[in-house]
Amino acid sequence: MKRYFVVVLTLVFFLDLSGQETKYKPVKYPVTYEAKIDLIYTKIDDWEGRMDIYFNPVSQKPTPIVINIHGGGWNHGVKESKTGFSSFFKEGFAVANVEYRLVNISKAPGAIEDIRCALLYLHKHAKELNIDPHKIVIMGGSAGGHLALMAGLLNNNRKFDRNCIYDGNIKIAAIIDKYGPTDLTLLKNKGSVKKWLGDGSKNRKFIESVSPLYYVDKNSPPVLIVHGTKDPIIPYEQSSLLYEKLKAHNVKTEFISIEEGVHGKFSKEQRLMLNKKTWSFLEELELKKNQ
Repeated sequence: MKRYFVVVLTLVFFLDLSGQETKYKPVKYPVTYEAKIDLIYTKIDDWEGRMDIYFNPVSQKPTPIVINIHGGGWNHGVKESKTGFSSFFKEGFAVANVEYRLVNISKAPGAIEDIRCALLYLHKHAKELNIDPHKIVIMGGSAGGHLALMAGLLNNNRKFDRNCIYDGNIKIAAIIDKYGPTDLTLLKNKGSVKKWLGDGSKNRKFIESVSPLYYVDKNSPPVLIVHGTKDPIIPYEQSSLLYEKLKAHNVKTEFISIEEGVHGKFSKEQRLMLNKKTWSFLEELELKKNQ
């Protein structure tokens, strides 16, 4: 059957670090979907947490949803920079593209608190968005991978939920971690990590509290890990440590190692392979269409 797509008409312009305008492509989504752009999921002082949600209100049954989190070392980046969700739409997923407080507004654990608030918002509003709260996938790359891991591995641990209220059960179907840092105790003196940690960079317990590795247990959700072997920014070892700990706790996981891959820059063939393996992983979890 031929698919038709509509385009979000609200096109936003942003300034990049050099001061020049960057024009981002609008997200293309199926004609049966609706979009809620810049939906406010939380308010903290003068800051408003916003996300763009693309969902199918006419699906006969609630759909799965992927929460996408942009990277940028916790110090830059915008949700509008991520637009490639066609494979998720084709599999019937809703998409939530989320922004969070950067380090110039809040140091650690601010960004974690924000992604948790976005997650709780989707749980609270699952019915009106026609999404299945038991089929939530959290995905991110680099700093976004770190935040995806934190939000998902916390499960029902509410230590970072002070800005949100939700009494229900938190259920994560899967986490897709693309070259995210997992143990910040090993990276605490690295520029962007040290800046995000702030004064906490001198406190090991605090650093562990914002490091995904220390939340892995037998109840952790399935995790798909992607990392290039030649990553010069986030050491490959960071993903290896996570993978080994997940296996030690018998958590379903897969590690896609991209040979000679650097930080988020893979060849066309590698990207195609990655897409195929990602959907195979999600299919095993019964998260593809009609499952």
